[in-house]
Amino acid sequence: LFPSLPLPLSLSLSLSLSLSSSVFTNGYAPGYAKLNRRGGAGGWSPLDSDHYQWLQVDLGSRKQVSAIATQGRYSSSDWTTRYRLLYSDTGRNWKPYHQDGNIWAFSGNSNSESSVRHELQQGIVARFLRLVPLDWSEEGRIGLRMELYGCSYWADVINFDGQGVIAYRFKVKKVKIIKDVITLKFKTSESEGVILHGEGQQGDYITLELHRAKLLLQINLGSNQYGSILGHTSVSSGSLLDDHHWHAVVIERFRRNVNFTLDTHTQHFRTNGEFDHLDLDYELSFGGMPYSGKPSGGGRKNFKGCMESINYNGDNITDLARRKKIDTSSFRNLTFSCMEAHSFPVFFNATSFLQLPGRANHNAASVGFQFRTWNPDGLLLFSNLGDGTLEVSLEGGQLAVHINASRSGGDGQWHAVRLVAKENFAMLTIDGDEASAVRTSSPLSITTGGTYHLGGYFQQTPFPPLQRSFQGCMQAILLDDQPADLHAVEKGVAGAFENVSLDMCAIIDRCMPNHCEHGGRCKQTWDGFSCTCDGTGYTGATCHTSIYEPSCEAYKHLGRSSDTYWVDPDGSGPLGPFKVNCNMTEDKVWTTVMNNLPAQTTVMGSSRDRRTVLQVNYSASMDQVTAITTSAEHCEQHISYSCRTSRLLNTPEGTPYTWWVGRGSEKHFYWGGSGPGVQKCACGIDRNCTDPKYDCNCDADQKQWREDSGLLVYKDHLPVSQVAVGDTNRPGSEAKLTVGPLRCQGDGNYWNAASFTTPSSYLHFSTFQGETSADISFYFKTSAPYGVFLENLGNTDFIRLELKSPTVVSFSFDVGNGPVELQVHSATPLNDDQWHRVMAERNVKEAVLQLDLTYRASRPAPPQGHTRLELFSQLYVGKPASQTCQDSAAGGQRGFLGCIRALRMNGVTLDLEERAKVTPGVKSGCQGHCTSYGVYCRNGGQCVERYNGYACDCTATAYDGPFCTREVGGFFEAGTLVRYNFLSEAAAAANRDAWSMAHPLSSQEVTLEQEEVAFSFSTSNAPAILMYVSSKTQDYLAVLLRQNGSLQVRYHLGGLREPFSIDVDQRNLANGQPHTFNMSRIDRSVTIQLDHYPPVTYTLPDASDTQLNQVKTLFLGKVYETGHVDPELIDRYNSPGFVGCLSRVQFNGVAPLKYALRTPASSLPASYQGKLVESNCGASPLSIPPMSAATDPWHLDNTDAEFPFNEERVVPDGVNRNSAIIGGIIAVVIFTILCTLVFLIRYMFRHKGTYHTHEAKGAGAAGAEAGVGGESADTAIIGTDNPETIDESKKEWFI
Repeated sequence: LFPSLPLPLSLSLSLSLSLSSSVFTNGYAPGYAKLNRRGGAGGWSPLDSDHYQWLQVDLGSRKQVSAIATQGRYSSSDWTTRYRLLYSDTGRNWKPYHQDGNIWAFSGNSNSESSVRHELQQGIVARFLRLVPLDWSEEGRIGLRMELYGCSYWADVINFDGQGVIAYRFKVKKVKIIKDVITLKFKTSESEGVILHGEGQQGDYITLELHRAKLLLQINLGSNQYGSILGHTSVSSGSLLDDHHWHAVVIERFRRNVNFTLDTHTQHFRTNGEFDHLDLDYELSFGGMPYSGKPSGGGRKNFKGCMESINYNGDNITDLARRKKIDTSSFRNLTFSCMEAHSFPVFFNATSFLQLPGRANHNAASVGFQFRTWNPDGLLLFSNLGDGTLEVSLEGGQLAVHINASRSGGDGQWHAVRLVAKENFAMLTIDGDEASAVRTSSPLSITTGGTYHLGGYFQQTPFPPLQRSFQGCMQAILLDDQPADLHAVEKGVAGAFENVSLDMCAIIDRCMPNHCEHGGRCKQTWDGFSCTCDGTGYTGATCHTSIYEPSCEAYKHLGRSSDTYWVDPDGSGPLGPFKVNCNMTEDKVWTTVMNNLPAQTTVMGSSRDRRTVLQVNYSASMDQVTAITTSAEHCEQHISYSCRTSRLLNTPEGTPYTWWVGRGSEKHFYWGGSGPGVQKCACGIDRNCTDPKYDCNCDADQKQWREDSGLLVYKDHLPVSQVAVGDTNRPGSEAKLTVGPLRCQGDGNYWNAASFTTPSSYLHFSTFQGETSADISFYFKTSAPYGVFLENLGNTDFIRLELKSPTVVSFSFDVGNGPVELQVHSATPLNDDQWHRVMAERNVKEAVLQLDLTYRASRPAPPQGHTRLELFSQLYVGKPASQTCQDSAAGGQRGFLGCIRALRMNGVTLDLEERAKVTPGVKSGCQGHCTSYGVYCRNGGQCVERYNGYACDCTATAYDGPFCTREVGGFFEAGTLVRYNFLSEAAAAANRDAWSMAHPLSSQEVTLEQEEVAFSFSTSNAPAILMYVSSKTQDYLAVLLRQNGSLQVRYHLGGLREPFSIDVDQRNLANGQPHTFNMSRIDRSVTIQLDHYPPVTYTLPDASDTQLNQVKTLFLGKVYETGHVDPELIDRYNSPGFVGCLSRVQFNGVAPLKYALRTPASSLPASYQGKLVESNCGASPLSIPPMSAATDPWHLDNTDAEFPFNEERVVPDGVNRNSAIIGGIIAVVIFTILCTLVFLIRYMFRHKGTYHTHEAKGAGAAGAEAGVGGESADTAIIGTDNPETIDESKKEWFI
């Protein structure tokens, strides 16, 4: 039984007598080092205060230690300020205590009396503990009293010799297991070995093994019979597990969900395939593969080492083996104690060396050792020879000797090196591979120097080594064929060393656990790691932040147009990015996800007992699609069932013939156009079915083709993943199914906002969980100069985002190493009541703060220290989590005033609107989006506020589209004209509508002193009138093409006998190419720009009037006026009229062509005569300059997209049945005509005759063989030597 609280352990303190840990006098012996003891000299104090001292505790047997407390030496100036803790089962092969991925240094005492206690984040199970002082009192020396806290520990241990295997036999021959719980502990010095294995005849298996000192779990719950869905799943964990220390493993499986825990690191994953049960036969083996197993073992080695506390689904395997209740017959000598390794590792850092003696003045040098390291460079061994030097080092990950032999290293694994050098011969062997050993017979003369330096050489020498130091571990050292006596080195009897940790290998794998997220590749050195994020879709020091926007809505508000984009709905969450089609309409943004089911898929041979199930796969996973539907405001999916003698639902009661499966694998019995809970089709809702007795057209069971189709709009059920069809097996029965793409509109997460109206108002949410990786992003707008956006507190840890001043945003946090603050400074005030975007990220590598994608600040994390952010309070949004005295004195003004939108933390969007509905002082939503996004409304479009965004009103422009960038134009045939009447105020009042209200020119501006004219045109015909503005007087304005295609502008404003003509360009513009025309007049100044040429200014004569009086009508293409018209224009330019395309026509804020195209022909003030077809005249729909492909992170090419289906087969919507019927009729008519012609030809030429042919003689034979061999006559012709041979005597009856 374990006590509820850790109690002090009975200490048996011992100190090995050695030079490095001697005592000052007997009164300072370790026996006096118990906490609060005052006997002797009041504690332990060594003779020398240096970094080689240690105090060792023997607990008598293995105990579970959970805390440690220290004091200084009683009533003295001696205490320890910082120390490390080592532990071991045997008093050898020590392991340092790790925390937060580092060898942990505990903070000690600051005086001799107070006690400092540390709870161990990772519990220790060991018999021996060693405390190593790192720093001590500046006024005195090392002094220490201590206490350990914990409880007793006992476990059954089994020693595996690499031969024996424990076979746990099931009670029945075959078992189907839906739930597994497997726990065990192991320790080994081998890097390979099978720990457990079980398999079944159906192909299921589970294997846990060591591979390259990593733990590999492989599970297969079964693949389907066609092999298209493979069940094999492989997950690895851990590293450097061949350290001969205990490691705990827990495997928990329920159906396909698996938790795989090694020590304290847990991985959650789902197995591949579609099965839930693990089908095993006969037994589960521990320690290796069963001898009677299938050849699937693949030559795997058995486990060699120790295991304890083996439990399988509640059965204690180790206890059963001790009581001989299970088969252990394969063991030669089964022992229940752990055989300890005999290695003596040595640990080096950048300032270490180990000097060992060898034979002097000998004509042969022989060295051998094992090493492991992460660094690609380092000095392994150096020796001064009688006439030179011997150097073994790592250079760029390759093992190099002075004879230039090389072999890979620096991968963290143990590598064995053996070097033999003697007269005229040298050989280097790596990892015992004699076949690949490097030999040389170059002239050599060896005279050993008698001393070898391993891991470093810092002395002056005429021939210094290329590398000076080594970071890593060595063991099994042989020098001149003699094993190095490291125990003598430890006691100071032989050799020498500096900054070396003996009998310990403290190498750390900084890539395990892997902090590189989303598939980022981890690379490490001795001191740190880095992440490579290429190809992942994420960026940052740990590949945490997505480079894509969360939705099509977000792309629209970056000014993007309709296209295909990558989206990442949960940002830094587990869902990966995927491609969707974004359709930016004027008022909505539609997201389309395609599927692979071809339109009108034929279904035959299905019945209620054996339904045909059609699988609908999408260009994204079901979780990804669900993320879109969850955040969308509306979703829809078209579904169609065409039938002939095939019933769909049949009756309102009972299970229908056909159903569909949606999200969550739920069956649904309603059809498109209907809703949940109503077993009907669209015609049943509208009551217009073919047979009123039924609720679907197909349920009438008629021999004619019928159809039931409509939209599925209940988004919680979408998308359609399967359709089961059950009535196509009768004679003449057939059905065709179409499932359209999923279309969703809006993004609730993007517009989820709250308005904070008082400094004391706030929203609170559950504690933010971001221990090792945290990202926060949101939009804000405010007119206040400062305010706290959000804050979450722990005991000492915290995280805060704040507007510190009108130009400064601050991100501060503390993970236990002291407060850290990042600030970004904006060049313009941030309290401008416009939206600003804030993104903050903190991980184990760095902290980053970004503002408006422009300003950025970052700070690297400290190489040593705490890395986990531990919070416990609620998350406060809009004010600090706690008001300080300073805050209270300021009247609590640190609260935020303004709006916060799209607050996302670690990929999860917080629902500000829902929480605001029940919180005083906070309002749901936020107005004022046009202040930030109105700039995207181009060409005079007006930004219109909406609750969840904005829209561009293009009514008063000559453009359409979501940003008023798509030109509206029309194609004019001969005689076509557009008329726009400038009405008087009285007439306008009588015909006032939405258009005339939006255009003051229509009702008030009847006399003009200035004009703004713009349009584009293309034509191949001249002469023609492009635009003519008439008046009730003789004034007019005309833009026309002359006979030679040149452009001319005519003004007749009065005061002149003839109109003032401006010849804009003498080129022929009637060349079929598009041209743009822009003109503005103010008084007598007329500025004209044609195409891309610079504007040219003209001046009306002084005698000319400056007013266009009483404007009446604007004509496009042709003039048809009852009042005064310049007769020359009518005679020379008005017939046959303009033939070509006009677009983006605008006159003083009026878009006459657009209005004529978009309103009924009889409506005022615009109308047209003749045939006018809307067209964009070849204009580009995008007037916003696009980004280059090189700099555009959202640019798509054909090389990146990978989908589980062929996109060319995807039909975005159902086939138009009317078009199909018309096409069929036309095909039948053409076929009938051809048959009639053939019959007539046959009748007219029915006689024998000869003809010449260029066909080869083999063609006929090939044609005859085509039915058998599949080859055509073309094949024979191609294979003929002379295809030009002519046969003069071919005869025919009829061809």
